[in-house]
Amino acid sequence: MSVAVVIPTTGRPSLAGLLEVLAGAEVVVVDDRTGSEPPLAVPAGARVLRGQARGPAAARNAGWRVCAAEWIAFLDDDVVPGTGWLAALRADLEGCGPAVGGSQGRVIVPLPDGRAPTDWERGTRGLETARWATADLAYRRAALEAVGGFDERFPRAYREDADLGLRMDAAGWTIAFGRRSVTHPVRPAPAWVSLAKQAGNADDVLMRALHGPGWRARAGVPAGRRPRHLAVAGAAALAGAALAARRSRTAAAAGAAWLAGTAELTWARVAPGPRTRAEVTTMAWTSALLPFAATAWWLWGLATVRGRLAQPGPQGRPEAILFDRDGTLIVDVPYNGDPARVEPVAGAVDAVARVRAAGVRTGLVSNQSAVARGLITEADVEAVNARVAELVGPLDVWTYCPHGPADGCDCRKPAPGLVLRAARQLGVAPGRCVVIGDVGSDVEAAHAAGARAILVPTERTLREEVQAAPEVARDLGEAVDRALAGEPVP
Repeated sequence: MSVAVVIPTTGRPSLAGLLEVLAGAEVVVVDDRTGSEPPLAVPAGARVLRGQARGPAAARNAGWRVCAAEWIAFLDDDVVPGTGWLAALRADLEGCGPAVGGSQGRVIVPLPDGRAPTDWERGTRGLETARWATADLAYRRAALEAVGGFDERFPRAYREDADLGLRMDAAGWTIAFGRRSVTHPVRPAPAWVSLAKQAGNADDVLMRALHGPGWRARAGVPAGRRPRHLAVAGAAALAGAALAARRSRTAAAAGAAWLAGTAELTWARVAPGPRTRAEVTTMAWTSALLPFAATAWWLWGLATVRGRLAQPGPQGRPEAILFDRDGTLIVDVPYNGDPARVEPVAGAVDAVARVRAAGVRTGLVSNQSAVARGLITEADVEAVNARVAELVGPLDVWTYCPHGPADGCDCRKPAPGLVLRAARQLGVAPGRCVVIGDVGSDVEAAHAAGARAILVPTERTLREEVQAAPEVARDLGEAVDRALAGEPVP
């Protein structure tokens, strides 16, 4: 069993002591500084890889992808392993069965004796109970390859850990707890650190978009105080607006609500701490600003989430997106052969345009049994398709099945023939395609061909089809965003 250790770093002084403990191991240090600093001084045998200063997710990906070891152990550059950590790591990994994709070590955060911890110290201590924290977490290389590694759309720490853990779990890998441990000292931080940490609210919006509303419970992430922050910031905004409108009673009531909310937050942070003058002062002024910082970052996350979803995910964008026609791209008119009755579904024009703008190939895969039933001709199908192209935009490939349910063809969905034919004409592997449709046969055809499927239910979609689909989007726009993001979302 081979093991490599990957350490992203911003050049903290603690790195030197960490590397001394790891002497003799295969170590890759990813220098994620901006590039203007002098080269890192590392012991002989440790490899230094220049990162792109795009955050820990990108740095870890750069590190593990240059390693050929069976297991990749990730450490933060400010942890302190004991002298027997390497041996304990190997013992933990040797006990992992084939279904185990990761092994998490124990993180110990020492707190000062003789006084209560500060707000920052309590926050750091959360690492002791954090699920899937890569302060000390080893992943099987095969598991990382299976899910595409860390999602580089997360530029900050913490949520990229939870995102990877959720994707590992969804892919069928388990993450076991090992017996090894590291110490994570509380590093010095400026007084405004709690305000800076509110940037994570933008990442929470992305987490919800990728993993659904229940992601916190599944990842073991506490609910947080965002609803209260929104209420307090809203009260302050209302007080200001009412004051400007000379509505003194409303301004007074909203101002009192803001003051009460700020006082409650301040006390919640002061009460468990040492209550020194410096700590109380810091908690008071940061608590006054914190709801506004949290709300601003959350709103920024909402405003930018579509753009972030359109960026490549950890498994990369698909090479082609194949659309069902009736009910997916255009409003379903049963057995329609009249171009004049073609009407795009809401958002179809924009969705297809986004796919083309992303450089992803497009195609149509449509059952047209009305031809076999004698209700329309293939010329009618072609005419309707031409009208679809006029209204929705051009597609690279147009395929359809003219057969009926009893014809026994291999192209009528849920058979995979249409998907395979479209992929072949596009020159891409079926596994690099995403099929978007509105009924269960679209999903079944995609899976039979080895493609990914996203179901966009309509009024004619059966409840059992929705329940059986591994991935469901609310509308065509969301389905395209998920497809372009490059990773399945339950």
